[in-house]
Amino acid sequence: MFPGTGAQHPQMAAGLYGHEPVFTEAVDAVLGLLGPDGEAARADWLAPDPVEPMDSDTRSAPLLFAVNYAMGRLVESWGVRPDAYLGHSMGEFTAAVLAGVFTLEDAVRLLWERVRLQRATPPGGMLAVAAAPRELAGYLGGGVVVGAVNGPRHTVLSGPEAPLRAVARRLAADGRTCRRLAARSPYHSPALAPLVAPAEALIRRLRPAPPRTPLYSAYTTRLLGREDAVRPAFWAGQPTAPVLFWPTLERVLAAGGRLLVEAGPSQSLAVIARGHGAVRTGRSEVVATLPPRAMGPEADRRSVREARARLPAGAGPAGGAAGHSGRLPVDLPAS
Repeated sequence: MFPGTGAQHPQMAAGLYGHEPVFTEAVDAVLGLLGPDGEAARADWLAPDPVEPMDSDTRSAPLLFAVNYAMGRLVESWGVRPDAYLGHSMGEFTAAVLAGVFTLEDAVRLLWERVRLQRATPPGGMLAVAAAPRELAGYLGGGVVVGAVNGPRHTVLSGPEAPLRAVARRLAADGRTCRRLAARSPYHSPALAPLVAPAEALIRRLRPAPPRTPLYSAYTTRLLGREDAVRPAFWAGQPTAPVLFWPTLERVLAAGGRLLVEAGPSQSLAVIARGHGAVRTGRSEVVATLPPRAMGPEADRRSVREARARLPAGAGPAGGAAGHSGRLPVDLPAS
């Protein structure tokens, strides 16, 4: 599983850079495609006092993508071959690269074009609310919409700054628990509609391919088929569409025992997955590869060592149960 916007934090996975060769090479491959902008992003990522904050679009987007991609490559280097990928928000873009839909070069080009276009959109953000989507109908409007469904009572609202602040005040006054996420743009809302047409035109030139490895789309809750995979409008419209992560996760876990690996920072998706009945009862298992927050270089390395110990190369499904295929049923990655 690959997390999306909101999972980023200062120096996420920085303890692996220069220490894990596969991870380092993958990060350098991503940031190298951005030239001087990539160099500046890497400097801020590794610096204790960055020039640009991690939550700015010019830092969060390329660095979260780079870390997700590098963690996916690192897990693969251990001999793990996933049965399927699953990403949340921008994490689906990482999954699409590893599944063979986009080349790395094309993905980074599209990612940076989105960052450029976002500069012209109004400021906004995202608000996590402890409520089901149907309970929040009365709070929607003025550009505020449901941006993500992360659990039965875990909904993310998205919208322009002023309306979103007003909704947050109303929710607090009504005694509802909510918190702002680390996002400076109203992702997965109509406010990002200006990104769609230019992105679609670019994707037509990039020509995406059908996935070589199954990929669950959190925008449709289904396995990504050939028709959607090669359709530019499917990818271009994602910044304005809600992320249906929980319904998609339910479909994944309904298939039987799964070993879910979050290959990205913050453990946001691991926390969500651990709340599912299939995991609570032990039918499926969750492995996080990185710490929940910045805890220093050794914590990053220890998390990776512990994750690898639970994912032996060539292993079968979770627990090594007999009767399954030899491939490991792993869904590699929040806004």
